Amino acid sequence: MKIAYQGEPGAFSEAASRQVSASAELLPCKAFEDVFAAVDSGRVDYGVLPIENSIGGSIHRNFDLLLENQLPIVGEVEVPVVHHLLALPGTQLEGIKRVFSHPQALAQCDRFLRTLTGVEITATYDTAGSAKMIAEQQMKNAAAIASARAGELFGLEPVRSSIQDYDSNTTRFLVVGRTPLSDAAPDKTTIVFTLSNEAGALFKALAAIALRGIDLTKLESRPIPGRKWEYLFYVDLAAARDDLACARALAHLAEFAPMVRVLGSYPSSRPAAHG
Repeated sequence: MKIAYQGEPGAFSEAASRQVSASAELLPCKAFEDVFAAVDSGRVDYGVLPIENSIGGSIHRNFDLLLENQLPIVGEVEVPVVHHLLALPGTQLEGIKRVFSHPQALAQCDRFLRTLTGVEITATYDTAGSAKMIAEQQMKNAAAIASARAGELFGLEPVRSSIQDYDSNTTRFLVVGRTPLSDAAPDKTTIVFTLSNEAGALFKALAAIALRGIDLTKLESRPIPGRKWEYLFYVDLAAARDDLACARALAHLAEFAPMVRVLGSYPSSRPAAHG
């Protein structure tokens, strides 16, 4: 099995990929778009993409890419996220003048970062990539927010550990691919739809789901490019697409929604373990 993920070795996306398959051959990619392209071209079997964090919220770009591409969601995993402030060996906290990391990681460590004075905070494309940059450039007054594994890989040491705002910090990752990930029965379905701009349209859409006893576990709206103040609605349903109630809900929704698309029906992840 081959799996693509965004980021450098040591990124949390790498940990998610290992959770999908510990023996898989992994392909690090620079951007989320590259992950989709690697799966679409057949270079890898699956792509692993972060979709939301329990502190920082949704990764909006990946919602957009799910719609732009034709790769179905075939699974999901949850990864506990523990952030460390990593720097070159011997660096002290008072000597740090710059901190680098992915915007999501910076948001997840906001309380700690606000305790620092006279420190420049810079967003980068990747947590582990920030650690790699500091190591390669021997940046003596800088630190990265990244995983313990990133520190080990790039020879950095933790100046402060477990600096995330909440101990329960968790990121949910989606797995995309053209074939089922496992033999487990699907119990979750992700859809996207549009609605006419009229009174009660969203209520009507949600009623088609709620009145059939289906648990709606996530609702996300995203702007429709080129159509001012019109939106796409992404919904996670705690039911398989082929379940009778879910099938009827989707058929009912399609009667009045201008567009309905199933992005995937797949086995849901088990709650992540923290320790």
